[in-house]
Amino acid sequence: MEQTIKDQNLDHVNGKTNRRAFIKKSAVLSGGSMIALSMLPSMNLDAQITHSDDPQLYTETIKYAGETGPVIAYLARPKGTSKYPAVIVIHENKGLQPHIKDVTRRMALEGFVALAPDGLSSQGGTPEDPQEAGPMFQKMDYEAIKKDFTAAVAYLKTNPLTTGHVGCTGFCWGGAMTNQVAVNSPDLIAAVPYYGSPPKEEDVPKIKAALLLHYAGNDERINQGIPAYEAALKKANVDYKLFMYEGAQHAFNNDSNLERYNKEAADLAWNRTIDFFKEKLK
Repeated sequence: MEQTIKDQNLDHVNGKTNRRAFIKKSAVLSGGSMIALSMLPSMNLDAQITHSDDPQLYTETIKYAGETGPVIAYLARPKGTSKYPAVIVIHENKGLQPHIKDVTRRMALEGFVALAPDGLSSQGGTPEDPQEAGPMFQKMDYEAIKKDFTAAVAYLKTNPLTTGHVGCTGFCWGGAMTNQVAVNSPDLIAAVPYYGSPPKEEDVPKIKAALLLHYAGNDERINQGIPAYEAALKKANVDYKLFMYEGAQHAFNNDSNLERYNKEAADLAWNRTIDFFKEKLK
């Protein structure tokens, strides 16, 4: 029975079912909703390392001007009046989910003003049910959305809460978008795409930011683009470092995805990311 409920949890974290459906199915399997609910903490459901009410942080949902109109974004920053460097955090292909908000708070706790834009803002924002996000991504105007994320650089560069130094990181779909922000914003200082599709080779010379590239060893589709990307980076004299995490799968950083999460790789990549941003955005 417990294994069956854990299987239901995997469906939930992978976007195949929502929280309400998970609890209902688990309650039927376990003979009561209280039993099902009591099992949630041990099963990494909507895993979060930080909390939205962390006393060290100030968090809010804001809007900034984008190509498609007002862009919804989740902002987290250390409390107080000090100015900090800024980091854009870009979500995966399920939108601005709780996991990405959690990553945004983690970034803020490291001493950054962290901003996570919602790529689905032009369609009303990320739905509560991740399963509903897929069709919305298929409808989006990708060229316009690239400009929405690039606009976040200008928003943070001129924001009185920041030092004006801006970096960007993203995961999966967000990793690819991070590469696009690096191509399209000369004001971006540092970029850390996680297992993201590379930009077009002819666009690589436009990159002014320093890059830290994270890839998973077991990620054939993404990794087949590495040789050409690396060759283009070298030819354009872009400042970059590349790390391959052998044995890890695509999305290894997502600790709400039990099938793919690799703690060792995630922790190492995160520490490298923070060190990189602290060096480049100081």
